[in-house]
Amino acid sequence: MLVRMRIGPRHVVAAVVCTATLCAFQRPFRQFPGREYYDFPVPPDWQEKTEWVFARLMYPPAPYNGYGFGYRRWGGGDWTQGRSSWTTDYPRSDRHFSMALRRLSRVHVRSVEQPVNLDEGDVYDWPWLYAVEVGHWNLSDQQAKVLREYLLRGGFLMVDDFHGTMEWSIFMDSMKRVFPDRSVVNLDNTDAIFHAIYDLDGRYQVPGAQFLRSGRTYEQDGYEARWRGIYDDRGRLMVAICHNMDLGDAWEWADDPRYPDKYSALAIRIGVNYVVYAMTH
Repeated sequence: MLVRMRIGPRHVVAAVVCTATLCAFQRPFRQFPGREYYDFPVPPDWQEKTEWVFARLMYPPAPYNGYGFGYRRWGGGDWTQGRSSWTTDYPRSDRHFSMALRRLSRVHVRSVEQPVNLDEGDVYDWPWLYAVEVGHWNLSDQQAKVLREYLLRGGFLMVDDFHGTMEWSIFMDSMKRVFPDRSVVNLDNTDAIFHAIYDLDGRYQVPGAQFLRSGRTYEQDGYEARWRGIYDDRGRLMVAICHNMDLGDAWEWADDPRYPDKYSALAIRIGVNYVVYAMTH
């Protein structure tokens, strides 16, 4: 894929200065046990002060007992202490992507991620937010209100790794509480987010690690990848919705020779574009 720069140096400098200023007030790094990883090693430079951090949204899981990773499946555990659906692929996925962003851009990236709880009041310190398995989230009314305010103030949310009609319905149950008056729309190939760094016209479905067992790029009835979003009143994309794909798994397994590099390469490029777009719009 060709690399085409779309942002001017003054915009980059302004974004970097603004983001670096926020870093001075951010909550210290913390790590929780994940679904797959319980004691993941922390890199030696984890305390380095940087201009950008992979912020991962913590959320309460939906109380569904079907095929998902909801509250009942986890025995009613405390989602604020990890080992819940929001920890899917965590922290390996986050750190692999952060490493890739370091290598592929001039963004000064922290080597460790940051879990962010909407109930704790510091979400405004993290201008880019990632949420995984949102087909299993269940935001409270207060959490939805905080997320709405965060996005309208200029924050950016990327959601990923949910599949099919049932998980879409569960995702929208919470998203309608966030934005009851805004529509989810399909993103056009000409949208700036697909050309922030890389030109991504030729996108395709990125499967999770289940592909190594099943040979299928889809899960459930999510046969086609859907890139969707929600815009603010000025035309800025606030919520980037990656439905019927698993970019997080592609980041997580990018160093495994069994996982096809064409999927991890596209997933990383999408992530890079989304970060740069969020920092410059």
